[in-house]
Formats: sequence, C-alpha cells, structure tokens
Amino acid sequence: MKYNFDEIIERRGSGCFKWDSNEDPNVLAMWVADMDFRVAEPIIDALNERTEHGIFGYSLQMDSFYEAITGWFERRHGWTIDRDWVSHCPGIVPALHFFAKTFVKPGEKIMMQSPVYYPFFGSAKKNNIDVEYNELIYKDGRYEIDFDDFERIAKDPKVKMFYLCSPHNPGGRIWTKEELERMGRICTDNGVLVIADEIHCDLVYPGHKNTAYGTLADDIVNNSIICIAPSKTFNVAGLQTSCLIIKNSDLKKKYDEFLATLGIMRPSAYGITGLTAAYAHGDDWLDQLLVYLNENLDYLRNYLKTYMPKIKMMEPDATYLIWLDFRELNVDSKEFHEILLKKGKVWLDEGYMFGEVGEGFERINIACPRSVLEVGLNRMRDALIAENLI
Repeated sequence: MKYNFDEIIERRGSGCFKWDSNEDPNVLAMWVADMDFRVAEPIIDALNERTEHGIFGYSLQMDSFYEAITGWFERRHGWTIDRDWVSHCPGIVPALHFFAKTFVKPGEKIMMQSPVYYPFFGSAKKNNIDVEYNELIYKDGRYEIDFDDFERIAKDPKVKMFYLCSPHNPGGRIWTKEELERMGRICTDNGVLVIADEIHCDLVYPGHKNTAYGTLADDIVNNSIICIAPSKTFNVAGLQTSCLIIKNSDLKKKYDEFLATLGIMRPSAYGITGLTAAYAHGDDWLDQLLVYLNENLDYLRNYLKTYMPKIKMMEPDATYLIWLDFRELNVDSKEFHEILLKKGKVWLDEGYMFGEVGEGFERINIACPRSVLEVGLNRMRDALIAENLI
C-alpha cells in the first residue's frame, strides 16, 4: 500500500514525551528521536488483533518472534543471527545501565566517542563508572576517528568497555567496515568489551550501506554485544522491546543472570506483537519512509543554502537526526538555543549535551511531514533575522 507521510497527526495531549514535555503549546518539537509518522499498517493490524483477543496474561516469545528478527537482519543486512544469541531488554538505554553494572566495576572505565548520544554518559556516571573520551575529529564536514588516541585509551587496564554508536548519532556517519574492524581488533586485543548500538542501522540514505558489526570476524563479534530494536526504524519506542545479540555464550549467561536479578523476564504482549509484525512485514513501509526522509534531507539542505548559508549541515549517511553547525554565527551555544526556543518557538537538541565538542552545534529531527519541516525552518530563519544573526 501507499503510505502518506505528509499526514499531520496531532500528538499534543496524548502523553507524548516529544510534544507534551514543553508547557508552551506553540513550540514546534523537532528534538528527540521520535518520528511524527503513523506506523506501518501491519503493525497496527497486529496490535489491534492482539487487543481483540482480549486476554493479556504473561507472554512468551514464540518461534515467529525469533524468525522475524533473524529474517529481517538476513535480508536487510546480510547478517545471519542464531536465535540462541538473542536476549531481551526493555530498551537500549536501560541496557547500557545494565552493562555498566554487569561488566564494569566502580573505579574502572568505559570508552566513548564524543560527541555522541548523551544517555551514554549518564549510564556510566550514574553507576559510578569513569569515562574516557576518544574525541572524534571534525574534518571536511564529517567526523573521523582518532585511532592513535583510541588505541592509547584501549590499552589502559582500567578501560573495560567501549560504547560504539553505529551509525553515529548525532553525526550520521556510517563507519566503514575497515573502521569497524580496526576498532574491534584494538578492543579485542586489549580485553575491552564492545557494546555496539545499532539502533539506527536501518535508516540509511541512498548510495550508502551499513556494515552490521555482527558480520565482522568471529573473534571480534565474540567480544561484543550488539544492540538492536525496531523502535527507531518503525517509530515504536513506546512498546519498549529491544534485543541484544550476544554470540559469546559466557557473556550472554552473565547478562541474562543479571537481568534475572531485576525480575525482568520477557517483553510485554504488545512488545512481542509489535516487534514481530515490524520485522516480518515492515519492508514496504520502511522503503517508502527512506524515500521521504531523503526528500526531507534535500529540502533541509537547499533551505540552508538559500536562507541560512552560515549554518552548515553535516551530510549524513544515515538517521533522520541531522547535525547543524552554526559556529560561523559567532553566538554562544546556550544563547543560540534560547533564541530558537523562546523567539522562534522551535525546539532542537542542544549540541553541548552530546559532549563538549558539541558546542556550536544543534541536532534537528527531520522525521516529520514536510510542511512541518518548512514551518520549523521558517521560524528558525525569522528568529535569527530578528536577532541580526543572518
């Protein structure tokens, strides 16, 4: 069927984190990684059918659950997953906290690449774990890895784990197979466990291809835990059902035993149903979504060049979260964010939340109807003109 991504769906007043977190009803929400599109019909149909059944007792992941996961990653990513490698988690952010508690002790360290998805930081600090930052190098409008620094950090005996964001959020970089292998090899050789967050792996723009971490060499994959979920791909984060792919049986046993101490046994009935329907029947919806997102990206790129040329867009390989560089405006980061929020009534994500090297950047979410994107960009432009910044 043909999906209508131009449809405006009013989300205010629905208990929506994205739209109801700000008390000002006039603020346009273009921040958190949550799409404003109705989900695929097969998912809605499956959830409706589950509702009509009328009984919501304890649920099990049936064969269809695992077949949906393995089928999706085989056909979309060329990655063969054994169902015995699959563990449950209610979300990737909770999983990061679980990893910090399970595989790292207070006084030890986790390596992260800054700027990066800011809950990474909290998962360490809230568990009394120190962080070592391998800061990404901003070169020619893209991020690159400082491998000398990466290896230096990995050789620190206190560094026990590395959080890899692949594709990268907020920069939209797809790391090449060579980059992934080099990071993986350094970590494996130095006893640093790799946590590969691949939650954005399906949202890839034309001309690019994501390399699944699970397709690398066996010893590299055995030194990793790979985080996947339908939440970003299909806009079903509220179902709170994610998966961890853990090929190493010792690591899997340790994680599963920790999860059992929390009394977390299995996903909800709706989580199981939604994930199964998404991965089994969501290809057509995603293919159409990617076309629409690419058109939104073109619109953003052309708008900036025409009306706000001093704001540079980091060209993404993947994700609907776009990293905007406004350093040419010579304005303080917090002041810039306040101008957009208070004067322009547009809510983006502050770049400095992603690490100190995020100063001078803002992250915009373009997973919205194009008319909403147009309004948001017009508001940004008008606010900046009023402040004599452009």
